[in-house]
Amino acid sequence: MNIYFACSITGGREFEPAYQQIVAALLADGHEIPTSHLVESEVAVRERFLTPQNVYERDVNWIRECDALIAEVSVPSHGVGYEIGHALQIGKPVLCIHQQARNVSKMITGNSDPALTVVSYTTVEDAITKSRGFLKRFYL
Repeated sequence: MNIYFACSITGGREFEPAYQQIVAALLADGHEIPTSHLVESEVAVRERFLTPQNVYERDVNWIRECDALIAEVSVPSHGVGYEIGHALQIGKPVLCIHQQARNVSKMITGNSDPALTVVSYTTVEDAITKSRGFLKRFYL
């Protein structure tokens, strides 16, 4: 399955280890994740040479081509919010996962789109389990 994994880059990297573990687990399950490089510590260095238009066009195309979008939303991010909205607009199933103690935008938690699932997690293992469960719901 082709999964677009979304996470904060410029908004803060506080949960970078969680991003890395979630993506590693999904890759180990055999999924394709074109955004897997976004979880790497040096992502800002790699991405700095791309123009905003290049990033937008690349990411919109990846969302269009994906089977589902999983967004780690513990750290607020304009880009991730946009990606979530865009994916829902074109009919993609979206999972928003966040650390249990974190506040999440009401624009996400208040969205009643049936393609959107929002769940909290307590450990990274819990986040991985919930991500796998989400994917199984849509693609068995």
